[in-house]
Amino acid sequence: MKRILITGGAGFIGSAVVRQYIAETNVTVINVDKLSYCANLDSLGDALHHPRHRLERVDITDRRALERVFRVHRPQAVMHLAAESHVDRSIHGPEAFIHTNVTGTLTLLEVARAYWNELEGEDKTAFRFHHVSTDEVYGDLGPEEPPFTETTPYAPSSPYSASKAASDHLVRAWARTYGLPVVITNCSNNYGPCQFPEKLIPLMILNALDGKPLPLYGRGDNIRDWLYVEDHAHALRLVLSRGRAGETYNIGGRAERRNIDVVHAICDHLDHLQPRPDGQSHRTAIRFVDDRPGHDRRYAIDCSKIERELGWRPQESLDSGLEKTIRWYLDNPQWVERVRSGAYRQWLDLNYAERLAP
Repeated sequence: MKRILITGGAGFIGSAVVRQYIAETNVTVINVDKLSYCANLDSLGDALHHPRHRLERVDITDRRALERVFRVHRPQAVMHLAAESHVDRSIHGPEAFIHTNVTGTLTLLEVARAYWNELEGEDKTAFRFHHVSTDEVYGDLGPEEPPFTETTPYAPSSPYSASKAASDHLVRAWARTYGLPVVITNCSNNYGPCQFPEKLIPLMILNALDGKPLPLYGRGDNIRDWLYVEDHAHALRLVLSRGRAGETYNIGGRAERRNIDVVHAICDHLDHLQPRPDGQSHRTAIRFVDDRPGHDRRYAIDCSKIERELGWRPQESLDSGLEKTIRWYLDNPQWVERVRSGAYRQWLDLNYAERLAP
């Protein structure tokens, strides 16, 4: 494949995929992104102005704009990453999630199907539509239940996960009804450089560096499987190039941890890398706050299928990945300042001000 269209390529995971394609392959990337609040062109690094990177500022719900992009760039594959992805935001405003994640996926599917129908020969046979989803579509698990597999029934808990479940169902329906050659991946919680600081790990890092409280829902007992974003990007590229059409692949980091343990690990790394001026541990800033509605208890991914069939393995442990992530935020204060827009500050006020009130 020489031309790949990536939606959401200026976002957290998308920018990691774009950077890898530009740095490690000869692929031309058509980057389709509407550049919403969580997109950041700085995250693309050297890829942004590379001659094999084509940026198209397009909303995936805009059918005419998408048709133009397909017509002009003639992609050989689509990797669909564009999505509203923050559970807390979906609780406060579910409409945006339905619009982007469901209507946007529908629009992209229809444009891709019409384009694919016009292809011939090897171009048509080789075309793939890779839909990137989340483990949250499966709902949650009890402490002793086995991890999610590719055949786990869907049971989404939040407006976000419900919108992603709906988009997964659409992709499978387009494969079954129209024959569109698709692959789907469902990943666990990502972390790493360039993540928008509304998510747990960057929020804790940046609040700690600013001397602010570290707000943790409930008692921090919720369990997640953590996946370093560069490992995820490698997996996505592998699935697009070698995954079997019609298949689903779960991608996990094999790193289940309670949220409190993750925050403790962040604090311990920061105690070594950036100690507090008062000499106290960063752990003393942890504040337990009211839990969010419908908070899933545990996610766990069985990623044995992608390991067995495609030979992928996560390269980073949670400890090594956290250290790399923290060092990146310490070394890139300009990136941090640019993303701290008024919109981000307003969001923190909306979601945490009342929870952190005395």
